[in-house]
Amino acid sequence: MRGGGGVPALLLLLLLRAAPCGGREAPPGAVTCGSVLKLLNTRHSVRLHSHEVKYGSGSGQQSVTGVEASDDANSYWRVRGKADGSCQRGAAVRCGQAIRLTHVSTGKNLHTHRFPSPLSNNQEVSAFGDDGEGDDLDIWIVQCSGTHWEREDAVRFKHLGTEVFLSITGEQYGHPIRGQREVHGMPTANQHNYWKAMEGVFIKPSMELAKHDEL
Repeated sequence: MRGGGGVPALLLLLLLRAAPCGGREAPPGAVTCGSVLKLLNTRHSVRLHSHEVKYGSGSGQQSVTGVEASDDANSYWRVRGKADGSCQRGAAVRCGQAIRLTHVSTGKNLHTHRFPSPLSNNQEVSAFGDDGEGDDLDIWIVQCSGTHWEREDAVRFKHLGTEVFLSITGEQYGHPIRGQREVHGMPTANQHNYWKAMEGVFIKPSMELAKHDEL
């Protein structure tokens, strides 16, 4: 479940081969559609993570956790729009915009539904779908204070379908993912559901690569 620190060479190649699209240049420092990044929970200092380990209860879908390691390749997520193409590649993500977060290694989307989470009994968060295609419960609203989602700002992700916030409150798993934190949905906005963009590849309409931290 562990990987190297940098963005894998294959990932960089896929990003470079993707077709560019037009549109205004993204504001400096904005998170853009099509970008690949890691997300840090600012309260607990762990990164959003997934892997081919399924929950033993609840939905039985692929688990989503928080990890302390900054160099785990299974913590990369791609920023995508809804299926209607509302997130043009390279365009800055707006505060209030609906997005999907697709786990790069497994192609499954960040997802939640009305199953209890295994440790805290909040709402289970899983990774769902195949090759980036799941269902309407994969859609999250970016909540931030300005016009766009800025890489330096802490933001919240509110689930469109069930109105919970993507959260971590510190519960730790045992075997086989010992020490990883439970990720779940909570109905209230609080200090446990702030996230910040960290390492990644940030796409511009010109297809230049905006390198950040690890790269």
